[in-house]
Amino acid sequence: MASAERPMPSEAGILQFMEICDSFYPPDAVTASIAQQRQWYDALCARFDRPLLEGMRTTDGIVSGTIRVRHYKPANIRTTTNLLYLHGGGFVVGSLESHHAICAEIADHAGAELISVDYRLAPEYRWPAQTDDCFSVLTQLRAEKKSVVLIGDSAGGNLAAGLAVRAKAEGLSGIVGQILIYPALGGDLVSGSYEEMAEAPGLTTADVAYYRTILQAPEGDPVSGPLALSSVAGLPPAFITVAHYDPLRDDGRNYAARLAQAGVEVWFREEPQMVHAWLRARHMSEGARAGFAAICAAASRFAGSR
Repeated sequence: MASAERPMPSEAGILQFMEICDSFYPPDAVTASIAQQRQWYDALCARFDRPLLEGMRTTDGIVSGTIRVRHYKPANIRTTTNLLYLHGGGFVVGSLESHHAICAEIADHAGAELISVDYRLAPEYRWPAQTDDCFSVLTQLRAEKKSVVLIGDSAGGNLAAGLAVRAKAEGLSGIVGQILIYPALGGDLVSGSYEEMAEAPGLTTADVAYYRTILQAPEGDPVSGPLALSSVAGLPPAFITVAHYDPLRDDGRNYAARLAQAGVEVWFREEPQMVHAWLRARHMSEGARAGFAAICAAASRFAGSR
């Protein structure tokens, strides 16, 4: 596709955000070594990091002997429900640091303790290491009698949706909501937004294919690709938000429709001017600011802290 045909938003704030992102993380980053990709991504995340809000306390810990987690405790906790955050990054990049400010702000808005998971990354660890790590943390929270809201963006949205599926299949109760932010849910890579937004800024369809190849999750597995579920009935209520300029857009759109058809309570937003990874633009883009406020409101609603 010629560059002139590349689908592009028009909102000034998101265009500025895209310029900054490209200066830290090249559009062809997936052609670089894994080490280089992580170095670029860490620098990008540091560029958008922000100081923690007053009164926010964080502590790092270990679950099941090896899984690093970070606990966020806002000054004003209004609920006993915990938020469990799973970061994005294509299963290849990302860490406790990459989404540090995002997690702190969601915890503060919701008045809830949040736990972020430093799950193992590919290619050093292939599927199902990522979901196993996250499920271990979820299981511990349930052992502590905590009700849980699952939250994840992009690859983390995939993990969050998969955890809800896995918990239902294994009889683990207590998930009171799932918040899926531009999630990857196992779409076909050739139709709908995968075709329309194949060359979208921030994430291309080829990038999605690259991350799938590295992860090596089995096709048709409803935990790795929840769109493959034969029935979505009985899953926890969901808030799903997608970006219009994103090949993953229809994964979230189609999953929301299936949940609604099955009688699952679902809220769906499509951000008309947003691109993939717009969470980082929440303090410089009006569209991202509104989208982030909706995420925080959903976390508060599910956690019962309104």
